[in-house]
Amino acid sequence: MVLLQVTAEALNFTWILLVSFLIFFMHAGFAMLEAGQVRSKNVANQLTKNLLTWSIGVVAFFLVGTGIASLAGGGGWSAGYMTTGTGWINFLYGAVFAMTGATIVSGAVAGRAKLRAYVTYTILLAAVIYPVVISFTWSATNTGLVELLTGVPFTDFAGGMIVHGMGGIAGLTAAAILGPRMGRFNEDGSVNVIPGHSMTFAVLGTLILAFGWYGFNVGTSAIIGDAFLGEQLGRVAMTTTLSMAMGAIAAGGVAWAQTGKVDTLYVANGLLAGLVGITAIPHTTTWWGAIVVGVISGAQLPVVFKLVETKLNIDDVCAVFPVHGSAGVIGTLLYPFVAVSLPEGVSLVGALTAQAVGVFMIGGWTLTATAIIWYVLKAMGEARVTPEHEQEGLDVSEHGVETYPEFGSGDSVIADGGIMSEDVPATRGSQDD
Repeated sequence: MVLLQVTAEALNFTWILLVSFLIFFMHAGFAMLEAGQVRSKNVANQLTKNLLTWSIGVVAFFLVGTGIASLAGGGGWSAGYMTTGTGWINFLYGAVFAMTGATIVSGAVAGRAKLRAYVTYTILLAAVIYPVVISFTWSATNTGLVELLTGVPFTDFAGGMIVHGMGGIAGLTAAAILGPRMGRFNEDGSVNVIPGHSMTFAVLGTLILAFGWYGFNVGTSAIIGDAFLGEQLGRVAMTTTLSMAMGAIAAGGVAWAQTGKVDTLYVANGLLAGLVGITAIPHTTTWWGAIVVGVISGAQLPVVFKLVETKLNIDDVCAVFPVHGSAGVIGTLLYPFVAVSLPEGVSLVGALTAQAVGVFMIGGWTLTATAIIWYVLKAMGEARVTPEHEQEGLDVSEHGVETYPEFGSGDSVIADGGIMSEDVPATRGSQDD
């Protein structure tokens, strides 16, 4: 019996490590997806932000964030992270979720945010904003603040609202305060399309993210024991796959109905929206419920994106709010309507109330904290690059490089036509180096 228990624990921790590595690989997907949706003059900047999100954010989460989360949940400062090998494994598992939420923001503020402003915000999100969200829900005592207030646990299996909804709301808030890219909107409020530089990168990033998403959902389920051997594991795999597929179909269908064309980026982002929508509830949803979640999550994407763009005049470059924010909210709220069954003693109204309270708390806290940070950065003049640097591209102004130097003509022209100002030094990799 002891040998079996030790073997099961060893397999569980090995599986958690493998799942953590799979979720970490999603950063490659985010990097490709976001790089593909920005101008060629901003690609290196976007890639750098993705690299630093992980590197700086994970340290902030380890040193500060884990302590805030465990204290809020009553688990003591370290919760075992600082003292045991298995605790360090749990830290890594928590960190890959935290850094996924953090990196979402970079896509919303692409093309105009200063690198140091973004890094500052990432540190505060990893150290404070996300850990407080955990205390609302994934508490160390398994009794988050939502359950204390409503008497019903908040259901979010793998971070549909806690990770993705939070990231989408944070991104929209930051983008609104930062303001749109130059030339995005006309004086009358009409919209100018600023296309990304590589559809290939964007679709490749989408498929990498979809692959890693099985770590999010199925990986969370697959623990040796009843959940591993029973129905839940298969249900999570099935609902994740169906919702993903229907998200792509629905987004493409709505785009076709609107324009007569099937927009490739809408299909790609719709696939991701379907994944976000199901992430909170893959373990409880019926097969038809997964289809419903995917259809609604995908269909709302073009609608919400247009609303954000034309009515709010917010420049959400990589559509992070309709993909992660609104889709995360929708999936979370659909829980009691598509579940196979609710826990004993929990009514539909009770379950919906808990979900709504959780969404409100996570969204309200994230919006408020994010707004304070970006408004302070803006007041200090540290939020946004200068118009000259935005015109020439952040690759040159922030990093001193060109992503595609072979397409330039000398030291003065950026790959997609932006002109370098005289106060920016020649880039590395030119023929003069």
